[in-house]
Amino acid sequence: MKQSKISRPYATGTIMTPAEGDQPDGREDGGQEGGVGSEHQSDQIKESGSVLTGNGKYTIHCLTIIGQVEGHYILPASNKTTKYEHVIPQLVAIEQEPSIDGLLILLNTVGGDVEAGLAIAELVSGMKKPTVSMVLGGGHSIGVPLAVAARKSFIAPSASMTIHPVRMNGLMVGVPQTLEYFQRMQERITSFVAANSNISPSRFYELSMNTGELVMDVGTVLDGEDAVNEGLIDSLGNLSDALECLYGMIDKDKAKKKKAAPKSTAKKTAKKKA
Repeated sequence: MKQSKISRPYATGTIMTPAEGDQPDGREDGGQEGGVGSEHQSDQIKESGSVLTGNGKYTIHCLTIIGQVEGHYILPASNKTTKYEHVIPQLVAIEQEPSIDGLLILLNTVGGDVEAGLAIAELVSGMKKPTVSMVLGGGHSIGVPLAVAARKSFIAPSASMTIHPVRMNGLMVGVPQTLEYFQRMQERITSFVAANSNISPSRFYELSMNTGELVMDVGTVLDGEDAVNEGLIDSLGNLSDALECLYGMIDKDKAKKKKAAPKSTAKKTAKKKA
């Protein structure tokens, strides 16, 4: 017997969520709209590089940040990009959508626009819903703040993270103010990473300015284990580890809300009587 569904507007399309009283364990995922392999889900992946999974224990939104984070300028069509004007509204919608229990962010990025990347990272770090990030392949440059922005971060043993100072391509005005601007931007990134991970600002700056490792650049490449040892990433792990952690966070979040619910109801009743 098929379950009844409720349709809610969400981000770039419509998500299908279980009707009130339905249990996720009984969901059919074969040919249903919004199910695994459905046309709706395929369109969602093509349009936004994300997918909503509602056939497991909880409803999870999986967001991928791949290639280069595109900022105010459009990159060539040959580049794999993550467009910040797509991701930012999605994050707002995820935070506000009551049917979504948590967010899983999968990263395989070479970096990109600093301000666009920081904008996305700030939104993720400010979310109340449980968030988990996982670095696959690489989380380079501005991908570092994006990785540490989630409540809990994972990295695959085969993945790496490249830490380097801010740089800019193209024509620049060669004045002291330009160098000061670069330094201030670097301080913004350093302070964000240090505030959202277990690495100190001085150590992060030291890794950024390392001149003895990269042949054609300044900085440091950390593989999965080194990133954890430096305190940049919380844990080594794979997809199942990240999902297990996210489910645990959702369990705690739901238990906390359930515990607080009777208190808030009692306060409302007291106010009505008064």
